[in-house]
Order: sequence, then structure tokens, then C-alpha cells
Amino acid sequence: MPSGAHDHARDPRNDEILIWVNGELKPRAEATVSVFDSGFVLGDGIWEGLRIHDGHPAFVDQHLDRLWEGAAALMIDLGVSREELVRAVYDTLDANGMTDGVHVRLMCTRGVKSTPYQDPRVTLGPATIVIIAEHKEPTPETVEQGLALFTTHVRRATPDTLDPKLNAHSKLNDILACIQAYQAGADEALMLDPHGFVATCNSTHFFLVKGTPEDPELWTSDGRFCLGGITRGNVLAMARHHGIAARELTFSLTDVYSAQEAFVTGTFAGVAPVRSVDGRTIGTGERGPVVRRLQELYVDWAARDVAGRTRP
Repeated sequence: MPSGAHDHARDPRNDEILIWVNGELKPRAEATVSVFDSGFVLGDGIWEGLRIHDGHPAFVDQHLDRLWEGAAALMIDLGVSREELVRAVYDTLDANGMTDGVHVRLMCTRGVKSTPYQDPRVTLGPATIVIIAEHKEPTPETVEQGLALFTTHVRRATPDTLDPKLNAHSKLNDILACIQAYQAGADEALMLDPHGFVATCNSTHFFLVKGTPEDPELWTSDGRFCLGGITRGNVLAMARHHGIAARELTFSLTDVYSAQEAFVTGTFAGVAPVRSVDGRTIGTGERGPVVRRLQELYVDWAARDVAGRTRP
């Protein structure tokens, strides 16, 4: 069984990868940032995960929109253009001979500080940008057998506390939820909003399949207390494009326990089934026909996005 949505087999090729650090490609053992870096000292930064299909980062424009939105909110000057950043991703892929089966983590922090203190005004220089590309595939168990979820007491934050829309380096809220879930024997945490309604998971977005087998309907949260997930949005658009009803609404755990099927979405694994929530078997406990179809459609959806894409 998988141990989380990001479960993957170790690939020895990753031991020798080159990592892009502020414009330089460095061997893994030499790829470092300063101990005074804002990301290390405070978790002051934003990031994106990218999946590589046929040599190209899928949905890269949507990911960059979210990155620039976060940078604007945090008043971080990235110091590069979108085209320059995309070119750096391709340079990293080329240096490592990568075309498929690759996951990229793009990380941007405010930069190096003069002293370990939270005030952004004590930042000395430009933003720190790191690109890590790894040979990394979700395990068959994840996409076929699915995940067990556990509802954690750790709630999603409100926008006036820490806006869930920010894909920030500080993930302590999600980490605490993850710890509670795996200590309970589950793979990932299901998190509620401040009002007790279902919001999202600690590292993925959550969906139900309601309706009837002949006329299924996808449910996901209303989105107020979760990250603006790129895969989440694409699955909603993809489902509607193919005539599958898809709703963003408020629902409770009672709705979850009686679902026909459930699944999570994320950049790394795409669409992965959920076999149980809080010890309740969802549907038959096996990957159902709706999830199977969505997985197939999503492969084509991503392929369509990169088809004809040109390098900067």
C-alpha cells in the first residue's frame, strides 16, 4: 500500500542530478543556500511543483500565474521574467538529460538576510531561486489502490491568519496534519475548514463522486480554505468539458462517508483514488470507474497542454 500521495520508488539517477541555484547548475552535494536565507530562517518564500510531459512542463502558465500572484502578495521581487524562469527550467532538464517521468520543485525565497530576523527590510540582496528536477514517478499502488485518509483536528487557516491561497514555504499547518494522519495509520490528512466543513488534504485536493453510476457528479470544496490547486482546476475544467457534472460547494464528512468514490488531485500523482476515510470504506474500497476514466482523461489533458509548446 502507498504511504502518501507523493510516494515513489527511489531512483539512483537522482544521486547525480544537477540543481539550478541562482543561475548556476551545481551537483546535488554542492547545491546549497546560505544559513541566512529567508527561506531557511523563516520559511519566507513561495514555490511550485511542475510535472514534465514529453520534455515540457505541463500547465506552466497556470503555475507561473500562481507564483507571480504569491510574489505580489508577499512583496517579493523575483528579479527574473517569466521567460527567464521557464528557460532556467529547460536548462535544468537539459543538463540532466530529462524528458519524462520527472517532477520539478521550483523554489523562490526573499533572499539572504543581514541577520536572522523576520523584517523583510533586513534582506540584503536578490531573491534566491532554486530548481530541483528529479526522476520521480508515483507508485502503481498510489494510482491503482489509492489512499487512506484520516480527518485531522488541525484546521485550515482563515485568510486573515495565513491565506490558504499562498503556496508558501512554511507548511507547518499541513505538516502537523500529516503527522496526525500517519500516526493514526492513514496515508494523508483530510482537513476541515474553520466551520467544520471539508476543505482539502494536507498535500492534495479532495473530491467526492456523488450522483448515480450512470450520471456521476464530482464534488469538491468551495475553495475558500484551500490552495488554488492547478490540478484541481484542470480536473474541474476537464470534467465539464467531457460532460461530467463538477461542483464546488460546501459539504460535511457525512457526505464523504456515503460517497460512491473519492479521489485526490495533485501535480505529482495527477488523479489518485481514495479507498477509505476515517476507517470507512469508500464505495467498494477499490478504484472505481469514474476515477479510472478521470485518470485516462487527465493524461490526454496534460498531453494536449504541451502539444505544440515551444521552448523560450
